[in-house]
Amino acid sequence: MPIYMDRHDVSEAVTAEHVAQLHQQDLKIQDNYNCRGLTYWFDERRKTAFCLIEAPNKQALKDMHHNAHGNVPHIVTEVDVDLVESFLGRIEDPQNTRNTALNIIDDPAFRTIMVAKLKVSSLKLNELIRLNKSLAEYNKKIPEVFEEFNGRIVRHYHNGFLVSFKSVTNAVQCAVENQAIFKKLTCKQNPCHIKLKIGLCAGSPITEKKELFEEVVQSAERMTDTSKADIVVSSEVKDLYVSENSNQFVKNMQVEAISPSDEHFINQLLDFAEKESGNTQLKVNDFNLHLGFSKSQLYRKMMELMGISPNNFLLSYRLNKALRLFNKKSGNISEIAYETGFNSPSYFSKCFKKRFGILPSDYIQTSDKPFSSPLKIS
Repeated sequence: MPIYMDRHDVSEAVTAEHVAQLHQQDLKIQDNYNCRGLTYWFDERRKTAFCLIEAPNKQALKDMHHNAHGNVPHIVTEVDVDLVESFLGRIEDPQNTRNTALNIIDDPAFRTIMVAKLKVSSLKLNELIRLNKSLAEYNKKIPEVFEEFNGRIVRHYHNGFLVSFKSVTNAVQCAVENQAIFKKLTCKQNPCHIKLKIGLCAGSPITEKKELFEEVVQSAERMTDTSKADIVVSSEVKDLYVSENSNQFVKNMQVEAISPSDEHFINQLLDFAEKESGNTQLKVNDFNLHLGFSKSQLYRKMMELMGISPNNFLLSYRLNKALRLFNKKSGNISEIAYETGFNSPSYFSKCFKKRFGILPSDYIQTSDKPFSSPLKIS
């Protein structure tokens, strides 16, 4: 039977005890709707509640809530229960430590999400092999660091990690420690000029997006893909960190906080790039028109935020997408060239070689070789 998570935005008057009582009312009649309430989360500060419920369909879940207490959820999303546990740490009610008849759960589902990605500038096999020992040490060491800062590893990609934190302070301090370890391990042996980029965003598990924490993860990924800084945090993460640390932000030159307006700009930019990436006629002027910037304004904005010109951004975006498609075996060289907006496979190969130091034809042959490098991007 499917498992759903629903979201309730409640009034200021609602307390954790009220939500616990509503949960008990659900449990009393759940069998009538073939539902089973697994657990819930309540955020007193943000006045949101999230229920985890096994149900035959969304309507049965809504009917149960409606007839139990009348509080129908604002959003209902089918979820992977293992993913819920990875992000939130539990899929059942926590132990009642208050010794009360009613198990009052005041446990927010709000999380700070870390995306840590290794960015490579060369795909030459001999250089990757030389770097492999340092990267193996990093991959072995870093899970211990996440555990030290109470981070939960949601996914371990070939080229990085997706990690969930309850505490924003732990998340930021873990990011700083993560960078320090990476630089120590690779300072003497980094022929590929690999960089570790870390993005931190915070938010709730379900929004209008389809997947669990999709909006937060996407924002963190986009920040790692575009920022010049080694560690980039959203404005919300910065504000939360400051509120938890005597109105002081972390004193580290590697950490950069991005403003809400810049977050909006990056999302607009990448939404448009994603939508039009296969358009061989796409020009930088199309970005100017879509974003409402003049040519000089867009150039200054992108150089300030990303350290890259609009022309180079478009080329880099296409090449990175091509690399992902090669690793997914999503087509041959010509197909991927056209899919990523190049109107000539030969020009695509030339650009790919200049960017990654290897021809696409050679990369296809080497990308399946069994070296234990996290650089085979998933």
